[in-house]
Amino acid sequence: MTRASHSEPFPDREPLISLLLYRLFKWSIVSPVLHTYFRGRIYGAENVPQKGRLLVVSNHASDFDPLLLSCGVGRPVAYMAKEELFQVPVLKQAIRAYGAYPVKRGSADRSAMKAAIASIESGWATGVFLDGTRTLDGRIADAKLGAAWIAAKTQSPLLPVSLWGTHTIFRKGSAIPHPAPVTVRIGELIAPPASSDRSELEAITQRCALKINSLHDLGR
Repeated sequence: MTRASHSEPFPDREPLISLLLYRLFKWSIVSPVLHTYFRGRIYGAENVPQKGRLLVVSNHASDFDPLLLSCGVGRPVAYMAKEELFQVPVLKQAIRAYGAYPVKRGSADRSAMKAAIASIESGWATGVFLDGTRTLDGRIADAKLGAAWIAAKTQSPLLPVSLWGTHTIFRKGSAIPHPAPVTVRIGELIAPPASSDRSELEAITQRCALKINSLHDLGR
């Protein structure tokens, strides 16, 4: 993805073809799975702006999280994907259409964050897992400053989202997803930091973590 020139406004939402593919995939596969197999519940969907810059921050406990989160917020959400996937014919076109952006395995965090910035500036709502990795219970345990830094650099509002129940989808020793009840709770927008000063990044990161955990504590 390339940075637009300063004379051209940044797009305020995802490309039309990606929106169409998202809606097709959502209503034909993801939404039925979420609402039937996982008995999904969604709260706070009215808090999601359908246009404009948006950084979605959430907890992370399952490989299903990106799909379920994007379905829950009602807008395509771009996530980083390992670079090797972009070398597979057909698959690379498909995941690019859904907004995935490549990141080298083991690359520096700053490289991944720059890729996220490029995604936002290309019109995509972009997702960041606040802990940077999966946790066993789905709660935020060690929030990283990356999301706040991206929000400061792009002046994107942050949307806190809690995914409850996804940590029980896969059980030890079983390759089949367990029909665990899943709840998606979407909080109110949080304004981005005014600068990338560390104290501001820490304050916003802590605010996001507290909000996501408080939503998670509401349970089912």
